[in-house]
Amino acid sequence: MTHSSRIAALLLFASPTLALAQGLEPALEAVKTEHVKSDIFFIASDEMRGRDTPSDEIRIAARYLRARLMRLGFEEGGTNGYFHEYPLDSSALDLAGTSAEVEGGPVLSFGSDYWIRSRSVRTDSESSGGVIFAGSSDADRDLDGLEGIAGSWLAFQDDGRSTGRLRRDAEREEAAGLILIEAEAGEYAVRFEGTMESLVKGSVSYPSERRRGEASAPFPLIHLTRQAWAKLCGSSSALPEGTSADAWAPERGTDLDLNLTERRKTAGDGGVTMENVCGFWRGSDPELSKEVIIVSAHYDHVGARDGEIWNGADDNGSGTTGLLAVSEALNAYGPMRRSIMLIWVSGEEKGLWGSRAWSDNPHLPEGCKPVANLNIDMIGRNAPDYLLITPSAKHEKYNGMVKLMESFAKLEGFPELGDADEYYHRSDQAMFERLGIPVAFLFSDIHEDYHQPTDTPDKIDCDKIRRVVRTVVRMLDGMQTDELEF
Repeated sequence: MTHSSRIAALLLFASPTLALAQGLEPALEAVKTEHVKSDIFFIASDEMRGRDTPSDEIRIAARYLRARLMRLGFEEGGTNGYFHEYPLDSSALDLAGTSAEVEGGPVLSFGSDYWIRSRSVRTDSESSGGVIFAGSSDADRDLDGLEGIAGSWLAFQDDGRSTGRLRRDAEREEAAGLILIEAEAGEYAVRFEGTMESLVKGSVSYPSERRRGEASAPFPLIHLTRQAWAKLCGSSSALPEGTSADAWAPERGTDLDLNLTERRKTAGDGGVTMENVCGFWRGSDPELSKEVIIVSAHYDHVGARDGEIWNGADDNGSGTTGLLAVSEALNAYGPMRRSIMLIWVSGEEKGLWGSRAWSDNPHLPEGCKPVANLNIDMIGRNAPDYLLITPSAKHEKYNGMVKLMESFAKLEGFPELGDADEYYHRSDQAMFERLGIPVAFLFSDIHEDYHQPTDTPDKIDCDKIRRVVRTVVRMLDGMQTDELEF
């Protein structure tokens, strides 16, 4: 072997990708059923506990996706590396800062003496005032005839009825808050079982246009056990001499001559940061590479509930792993003329939050613009040849991207794409459409395990996902013409 041939061989060994064929056929061959299966058995495993938004498990899923993008050589497509970060408002409760106490009297223990509902925290709050016993019968569930309402807590025996009107009336009269007294000892311990965990975990919401610090506190309502009510009565100067606090039944309108302060504190700064995972596959054409085709799938599900794990294998472990298979195919294909952005969005199950956040503030490399979006969701169940798309030919937004999918689907065992037009505004493509670009949604329809803990990876048709992905890759290849016909 000559010196020059040895150098060439060494260079070839050092850069193995130079020896690999690129283009459509290698890309199609890179999509493997066994790869799809291995991914979905991880993403939808019990250990991932349903990938709720937010949760530790969805963060693990995001890092799994990031690792794949890093290995395959995708450019970072997010605002923080591969992560496109966006904020959510959080109502998690800080137990250490939550308390209720009577001035100069008893301190009440949250979770044993009193309770608040799991959606009662939006911001830090404190409410203080006297305590007026306001009634114990259905007829007394109004404020007529009561004096000193403003600035006072109004205590009612809990008769199990809705308190909506009562809360509105009390708030209008500027009461400090409402107290509901347990009807039967031990009733609240049963009713509020699990509430502590829910409050500590908190609920999340998409931020409104108002700044977080401007969020208003809900009108205070506390649920007081009979034992805790007796503590309050025992500290009251209005308790008749010789009367047991447990047995005292004060008349309606009785002022207990107490000052009760109840505090609620949110954990952290009242917010949580979520992540979309973004990988950018830069195009080769100097001009067309500025046009970006977005392929998306949501990687969240609904989490664990009542001790059961909702794995979300089809919804949307199938789309998540399908997009991973697209990344493998692009690596085998090499650069297309146009750029491709793969986006795994979070928060779809809560209200399309991740795609909404991205479309509110699109993030692409400088000089690039989105030109189309294909969204994939639930592509791993039902008959092997059954696949739906929207917008169909019957839809006013029918476009050239769908026409390509219709032609290529036949090559992958889908003779005809069915109509999913009723879902046109119900998945993440609805948010990307706000950018003024054509969108399409690929979907294999719901089934008996939809949003059930029985949506498990063993039921997934991984070869169907392989063929759906190959159809997507064919479509991307078909979108590399000089002009896109939409």
